[in-house]
Amino acid sequence: MKIQSVITGVGSYIPTIVKKNSDFLDNQFLNEDGSPLEYQNDVVIEKFKAITGIEERRYAKPELTSSDLGYFAAQKAIEDAGINPEELDYIILAHNFGDVKSTAIQSDILPSLASRVKHRLGIKNPNCVAYDILFGCPGWIQGVIQAEAYIKSGMAKKCLVIGTETLSRVLDDHDRDSMIYSDGAGATVIEASTNEKEPSGILSYAAQTDTLDECYYLFFGKSFDKNDSTDERYIKMYGRKIYEYALNNVPLAMKKALEKSGVDILDVKKIFIHQANEKMDEAIIKRFYRLYKTQLPKDIMPMSIHNLGNSSVATVPTLFDLVKRGQIENQEINKGDIIILASVGAGMNINAIVYKY
Repeated sequence: MKIQSVITGVGSYIPTIVKKNSDFLDNQFLNEDGSPLEYQNDVVIEKFKAITGIEERRYAKPELTSSDLGYFAAQKAIEDAGINPEELDYIILAHNFGDVKSTAIQSDILPSLASRVKHRLGIKNPNCVAYDILFGCPGWIQGVIQAEAYIKSGMAKKCLVIGTETLSRVLDDHDRDSMIYSDGAGATVIEASTNEKEPSGILSYAAQTDTLDECYYLFFGKSFDKNDSTDERYIKMYGRKIYEYALNNVPLAMKKALEKSGVDILDVKKIFIHQANEKMDEAIIKRFYRLYKTQLPKDIMPMSIHNLGNSSVATVPTLFDLVKRGQIENQEINKGDIIILASVGAGMNINAIVYKY
């Protein structure tokens, strides 16, 4: 009897603090060498919006941490799946910076965030194994791939996969790239299914890590403010290199996953791609369809980046949840639809999943 890994529950937590582009007008943006930017902030922000598509983003309240956000999303996913959390075999939690308190500069990952979420859920079952993964922005998708491996091998029947992040706690206010990042959490319950009448679930996947030249495209670095004598570090990136890497590699990974699934490109209904940069995502999807010499379908790519920004590991599960609940205009998924989940991020890592809804 064929076993499929099926998403039975989805949940997300979108923080309540709205940070608009206009809120950055008084920032002192600097170049990497500490010199002032050539343009005034209103021009910088307008160019930023034109490239990324971001108009506003969400930040978590000061008293909340990444594990809190992950717990909120997990609760919703478990409720949506209608399962007893004591039956979970694995809790896999993807993040990048741990619990960073709003008043601290240290990352707190002891105990693991997955263990904290299990504790908050009140799960007594010691055989529910909880652990974290660090895989950059593709971390949640990689967690889903790991859940698929556990289920297909017979090691698990129910898994909870969470992606949560509070990037607002690791930003350099003097770096214009800081406007990209946001906070949020998404979670899914994935279960083993043997439903042969209406088969659904994960059909195939692809993943890769490139480190020879690409390892430090994203990194922790000092503030652009040369008068800052503290030893604090902030998230930094080489945006142009990441853009080119993503364009050259993400479409190929998606193609590899689709070919492994045996699904025709014309049968793909939606592509849920990491919300990193609107122009970059559009270019990736266009290049993907160009590989098949096929016209890009209308509304194939739901987007949430305009209002939610880039919350790293949380973007794809959050977007999936919003579309599932009909919260994004002109976007829906229906039973039997073929969808692709794809992401790219620090590592540099890339992954893609082909899924039948």
